[in-house]
Amino acid sequence: MIYYLLKLLGFSQQFFVGGDDLNSKQSLIAIMIVFGSLLLVGGWWLFRPIEKIDRIAVIHVEGVITGGRSQGGLWGDGGGTDSLIRQIQSAREDKEVRAVVIRINSPGGSAPASQEIGEEIKKLRATGKAVVASMGDIAASGGYWIAAMCDKIYANPGTITGSIGIYIPYANWQELFKKIGVYGEKIKSGPHKDMLSPERAMTDQERAIVQAMVDDLYEQFVAVVADGRKMEPTRVRQLADGRIYTGRQAHKLGLVDEMGSMEEAVQAAAKMAGISGKPILREYRRTGLWEAFFGQSSQSVVETLLRQLLWNRLSSDGSLFNQPALVPQLR
Repeated sequence: MIYYLLKLLGFSQQFFVGGDDLNSKQSLIAIMIVFGSLLLVGGWWLFRPIEKIDRIAVIHVEGVITGGRSQGGLWGDGGGTDSLIRQIQSAREDKEVRAVVIRINSPGGSAPASQEIGEEIKKLRATGKAVVASMGDIAASGGYWIAAMCDKIYANPGTITGSIGIYIPYANWQELFKKIGVYGEKIKSGPHKDMLSPERAMTDQERAIVQAMVDDLYEQFVAVVADGRKMEPTRVRQLADGRIYTGRQAHKLGLVDEMGSMEEAVQAAAKMAGISGKPILREYRRTGLWEAFFGQSSQSVVETLLRQLLWNRLSSDGSLFNQPALVPQLR
């Protein structure tokens, strides 16, 4: 490259094969000019002022909300908090992102996991960035908890939402175990260490302990909704008896701000952020290898079949998956 540049400057063949002192000086000057020019051009390219682009970030909350890493991999991601928190933090730190749309398609899940996501949304809003929730097919229970933490909520008329409440699952299989001749025995450190075990019935004291936990979590949920929707807690409790609502019903009751699709939620976020024209999206969404190759529809069919087969195979002898989920559920 330098060879051709020097030839363009008019140097003869003697420059390349050697010559007198005058030519050597010319050669040195020419090399300095060429390298200096290249450094100037390179420096301008690296440090040139880049036009700032205002963007709307889109973050997807999909599937059952669980703590820890997403339950994905080959088949895609679930609603694991670790991945979602990283995405929210990235949107918070990205200077080009002016507003965020949280697209929710979840029936709910773990109460602590929903709280974690909600707290990250609170930190995001504290930076001054607008956050708009867009409800898809379903945004219930823990999904609604997350939506209530946003500045504005959009839902489709047919969206399933609400289900504001808490439950802790429990099953008593004691009579079944007797019929099949299974007798469990535990050596425990305290009388309540095996509370919620399916091998025996709960005592009245244990039932009161669990109910107190549910009541406490319920009041936390009510406080989130009351704060986010600017409602009196008494009014929230009237709506929060665990029932589900359509998007249109939720809108009439004040649980949703506007009827609209994700596109309309994006436009609202852009308006709140002062972005004119069609906003540029920065979408945060991880996909599994299967979905990348075959698309989402094939993923859902094959994933359902394989999970069903795997569940039947592993749980056929009753030795696995016989413990109920003890995490308080928002669904």
